[in-house]
Amino acid sequence: MQTVKLNDGNEMPQLGFGVFQVPDLDQCEQAVTEALQVGYRLIDTAAAYQNEEAVGRAIKKSGIDRKDLFITSKLWVSDENYDRAKKAIDTSLEKLGLDYMDLYLLHQPYGDVIGAWKALEEAQKEGKIRSIGVSNFYPDQLKNLELSTDIKPVINQIETSPWMQEKAEVEFAQGEDIHVESWAPFAEGKHDIFTNETIADIGKKYDKSNGQVILRWLLQRGIVAIPKSVHKNRMEENFDVFDFELTDDDMKTMATLDKKESQFFDHRDPSTIEQIFASSLAQLK
Repeated sequence: MQTVKLNDGNEMPQLGFGVFQVPDLDQCEQAVTEALQVGYRLIDTAAAYQNEEAVGRAIKKSGIDRKDLFITSKLWVSDENYDRAKKAIDTSLEKLGLDYMDLYLLHQPYGDVIGAWKALEEAQKEGKIRSIGVSNFYPDQLKNLELSTDIKPVINQIETSPWMQEKAEVEFAQGEDIHVESWAPFAEGKHDIFTNETIADIGKKYDKSNGQVILRWLLQRGIVAIPKSVHKNRMEENFDVFDFELTDDDMKTMATLDKKESQFFDHRDPSTIEQIFASSLAQLK
């Protein structure tokens, strides 16, 4: 497996498996079990996904040596301050059935970000987390966190797909020695991404699918990708992306597909922030 070296010296696989929108615990456990059988070693979950227990069960029954796995979870907004973050870290560890997490992220750039980050820094020093990072942070938010705390994030996990390429955001993070990790690399199939003729024409040259071309494109941009699927044949297809390489012309062609608009929601839209906080407050009641 191809890996990337993080700014704290740790290494992580560049291709992993995500479990966003797999709330059914039995289905999630089965999906992670099959992903591990295929060869994935990076598994990405979050408190907000409500499936950490299922991920933990799959890890336990896999029999894979813990040191060979890279497990990520994330802190939700409802716990984004110092005191609640400390408790949330322990809760995630308990649900996952692990002594430590390889990577733990602030899921959103809202709430008491600095206080929560201090809790992550302490947990890292205590050995509960090996690496710490963020998700959905814009460059100014990322820089503010860097300047206000002691430990720099190793990862910024952001929406990144052919329709939302985030060129400036990726360039900024990489310039700060912070890796970018792509969530929703396939944009959930929107705008017929799996049948797009431009991507398909590139794939024909290598006998690869649109999905495989997209993942290869991300890897060659130095981005970590965590595609999700509950179908083992698709997991295998997504994993089979290390035996070909896109040319410079291919990469330039992919760059022309950028719609520069989120396929989900704008994390800077005030109404989006209000909705996220409303759902978070409901969780606390």
